[in-house]
Amino acid sequence: MVTSALPYANGPIHIGHLVEYIQTDIWVRFLKMRGHTCYYVCADDAHGTPIMLRAQQEDITPEALIEKIGRQHKIDFADFSIAFDHFHSTHSEENRALSCMIYERLRDAGHINKRTIKQAYDPEKEMFLPDRFIRGECPKCGAADQYGDSCEECGAAYSPTELVNPVSAISGATPVEKESEHYFFKLADFENMLRDWTRAGHLQKEVANKLDEWFETGLQEWDISRDEPYFGFEIPDAPGKYFYVWLDAPIGYLASMKYLCAQSGLDFNNFIKEDSDIEMHHFIGKDIVYFHALFWPAMLKGSGLRTPTSVHTHGFLTVNGVKMSKARGTFIKARTYLEHLDPEYLRYYFAAKLGCGIDDIDLNMEDFLHRVNSDLVGKVVNIASRCSGFIEKRYAGKLAAEIHQPELLSEFINAGDSIASAYTGKEYSKAMREIMTLADKANQYIDDQKPWVIAKQENSDDELQAICTMGLNLFRLLIIYLKPVLPVMAEKTEQFLNVEAFSWEDSQTPLLVHEIKKFKPLMTRVEQEHIDAMIEKSKEDLTATENVSDEKNPSSGPLHDGPIADVISIGDFAKVDLRIAKIIKAKHVEGADKLLQLTLDIGGETRNVFAGIKSAYSPEDLEGRYTVMVANLAPRKMRFGVSEGMVLAAGPGGKDLYILSPDEGAIPGMKVK
Repeated sequence: MVTSALPYANGPIHIGHLVEYIQTDIWVRFLKMRGHTCYYVCADDAHGTPIMLRAQQEDITPEALIEKIGRQHKIDFADFSIAFDHFHSTHSEENRALSCMIYERLRDAGHINKRTIKQAYDPEKEMFLPDRFIRGECPKCGAADQYGDSCEECGAAYSPTELVNPVSAISGATPVEKESEHYFFKLADFENMLRDWTRAGHLQKEVANKLDEWFETGLQEWDISRDEPYFGFEIPDAPGKYFYVWLDAPIGYLASMKYLCAQSGLDFNNFIKEDSDIEMHHFIGKDIVYFHALFWPAMLKGSGLRTPTSVHTHGFLTVNGVKMSKARGTFIKARTYLEHLDPEYLRYYFAAKLGCGIDDIDLNMEDFLHRVNSDLVGKVVNIASRCSGFIEKRYAGKLAAEIHQPELLSEFINAGDSIASAYTGKEYSKAMREIMTLADKANQYIDDQKPWVIAKQENSDDELQAICTMGLNLFRLLIIYLKPVLPVMAEKTEQFLNVEAFSWEDSQTPLLVHEIKKFKPLMTRVEQEHIDAMIEKSKEDLTATENVSDEKNPSSGPLHDGPIADVISIGDFAKVDLRIAKIIKAKHVEGADKLLQLTLDIGGETRNVFAGIKSAYSPEDLEGRYTVMVANLAPRKMRFGVSEGMVLAAGPGGKDLYILSPDEGAIPGMKVK
């Protein structure tokens, strides 16, 4: 049983997500090619406050939202050849039953504690705030704009009440403390077990080393409950209390497998019983290690179920050496990629970058173009195109009866063991290097034999057929070794060679005295124009679907000088309603480095605007001043509150930033002509 981390059901799949699913899919495909019985299951992570809030924004039920997103996810995964044996949802009866069972077993064994705690509460929204909906300064290192449960700068974990200068990411209000009874999993009950488990080969060494920090600070009780309103499963013995999404999310792996077992006639108990000899492997990102390597095995152990065989952790994806960026067009949705480029390009490129460690990998667009064109088109596919024409035209598509250079073929066959070992160890980059070394040797063989020269010689038919048969057999071996990475190209090759689906064992015997079909191009070159179009489309995606709650893109942010934009008509400009505004109040925004909150009088009404001018102005400099604002800009919900317009400013940024001020005599609400 193999799983990937569950995609969250409130947004589309992007190429950063695909690192993990492609990595897992390659491993599963390889295992199946080797003859192993292997089940790849996954599910949408469908619970939690973000989904509840997005459903409210779209004026649909959470169930309708997760069904819609689930359909999109399945289509995207399928188009990238991610071959799940089953893809489920955590909002399922299988998951409800398993979550309740595990909770009740933990409770009955004394591993659940119940106590009243003080919790952040949004007085405007009248709801308790999840950790990720509170932002503020890290209590450990002081970093600003951090989540309520962990710091992205120093990696510290803490409770939301420890956050310095917290604000609600939903309304912008300052949270108040309110008491509530919560349920806790006593993680420390499993400290000895976890110390042994994390050092028993189930994790990469660097991950196990990182987890030692948790043991050094002491394992804390884990809050597994949330108060209503909350979209999730109600705790069996606690009306109005719901399982925290991170309790039922990993159980979703088992729920997906349970559904598959019911559909396939398998005994689900064999997969989860404590003494199971069936392996269970998880692939995850390094940001969710502590959930999978501490809480999850402890929950399983405490409820009398088997623990994972391995939890394999990978790093993040950068693009062109930096974090994926919406502004640069490198925050690329899976669907946007598919509209412009072949998914097998990305599968191969990720494979060529992925090792068994947790280092981040980089998608360098220039290298991407060169590597795909050079390796796949220039080396691998080129072998078939150089040899197939002679076989088709001169020999009616029939291969020779003998191999031209048995020693070279044996070298290719013997290399399969090393390549298989690299796949097994998740060292895909090593496997790709070895395969491309073989591809170089195959092309060198063809260059040395020069079939295009021999074809012009008299009485050379046997030799020409033997050379081209040899070339196609070397090509066939390369495709067998690449099949876990390039399943679509492998299927096209199987059709071209007129054979059944390749297994790994097929590499042991050559293809001789066999009729092949007419060769058709297996892959076209990557073109720069397609990459450019994809990046431009990603920028358009940002404009069209900009998140109104994205606090990192305030309505009036730092300005910079640049080229004049595309011209607009006077009619377009007339749509902009510019008004004189008096700044009647200005104040700092807690947790924001660049924003000031302005209360503006625009003649008979006041507006609240967040302006990115903190670098140039202090609040006391602004109160009483007049400025110009865009009055008909759609309100924008930010984590600090709603911004109801845009204040105009100019300058290169920093201290050299100047709000527009009207001449003396202007009055609030006056329209700017």
